[in-house]
Amino acid sequence: MIGTALRGIFTLPDLRKRVLITFALLAVSRIGFWITVPGVNYDVIEEIAGRQAGTWIDFIGIVTGGRLTNASIFSLGVMPYISASIIFTMLVKLVPSLERLQKEGPQGYRKIQQYERYATVLICIIQSSFIVAWMTSVTAGNERLVPNATFSFRLMAIVSMTAGTVFLMWLGEQITEFGIGNGISLLIMNGIVARMPGKFSMFISNIARAVRQGVNPAKEVTELAIFVLLFVGIVAFVVLITQGQRRIPVQQQKQTRGRRVYGGMRYYLPLRVNQGGVMPIIFAQAILMLPIAIISSIPGLQSIRFWFNYGTFWYIFAYVLLILFFEYFWTALVFNPIEMANQLQEHGNFIPGIRPGRRTAEMLEYILNRVALAGGTFVAFIAIVPQIVSSLMGYDIFLATILGGTGILIVVGVALEFVQRVEAQLLAREYEGFMRKPMRGR
Repeated sequence: MIGTALRGIFTLPDLRKRVLITFALLAVSRIGFWITVPGVNYDVIEEIAGRQAGTWIDFIGIVTGGRLTNASIFSLGVMPYISASIIFTMLVKLVPSLERLQKEGPQGYRKIQQYERYATVLICIIQSSFIVAWMTSVTAGNERLVPNATFSFRLMAIVSMTAGTVFLMWLGEQITEFGIGNGISLLIMNGIVARMPGKFSMFISNIARAVRQGVNPAKEVTELAIFVLLFVGIVAFVVLITQGQRRIPVQQQKQTRGRRVYGGMRYYLPLRVNQGGVMPIIFAQAILMLPIAIISSIPGLQSIRFWFNYGTFWYIFAYVLLILFFEYFWTALVFNPIEMANQLQEHGNFIPGIRPGRRTAEMLEYILNRVALAGGTFVAFIAIVPQIVSSLMGYDIFLATILGGTGILIVVGVALEFVQRVEAQLLAREYEGFMRKPMRGR
């Protein structure tokens, strides 16, 4: 079945063109990550790359697909665009003028996208200014990452990083329009997947070192096998929950026109288990890292960093609570039970056994709260999997990040969306999909 689907991809000219454009633009995006900002000492980059593993800099790279330790023109990745999108997603619900603009349809959506682009450039300038300040303070031995930290270097670095992010944003829009899937999401996944071979190579290095020393590498091979099995199991679990839905039955009212009866059909209103996606983890990480870093820099309050250090009990406890809170927050932001109940009533639909209007809104809110609890628990568990695996099985925390956290949620979610888009194209042309039997004539 999968072989038939793959043959269908390369048989259909339009689909083949879209898939090839997608992979070609993703390949182009990887080139920029190896172009360093002019004026940076490249010999220092390799040393600081290992030194910053597992820190907030590494986390930002996992979230956005960027690589700050490379000091490249794409160091920021698409993080500024993500920030702008999140800001406007919340503003649309809070600012009446933006809400009216969104309801205007495609024209209003394009206008909001234009505002997002302007905000992206502004955020790029602010974030790149902080990154440049960090770059000028980095040293390795007696060498500095930036030998001559002049004003002209700072200006050129800020412009280079801003231009790099704008170019990535343009690439994402081109993939969305001419390729398959959401371009920005695919760029993020591309950056995360590019890190995985380097992490798996740690196992290969351990096995090769054991063989060179004449030691039986059974222990290293067993560790690799267990790690692969854990990875496959967690991916399967994430796919299961990501695809999971709470389906609410909805009945359409019957309408009689002359001697004909219309309507009366039953369908389902699907509520995703994980409504928030990766947003709760991103918000929780930001809340934990930034304020604690600022507070702990105040004299007399340095002990706070000790209590909330990565992997400690209080860090994990606060992390889980924040994830649950932001799961509820994001779900309430994107799904309005009152608005949904009014739309159902306006279109002559109702939930069987529930009175339309206020009672329907109360029931939707009741169900949504419980779905959000299940989704928040799932996200919190995936977020702390690296700490659990690292403490129980002794794996390096930098390596264990493959098994959980933001990265795996993004990769699985984007991969599923990409497969579904390709499958929809195949089914529309009467080909078999990846996971279904033929659906001809539908």
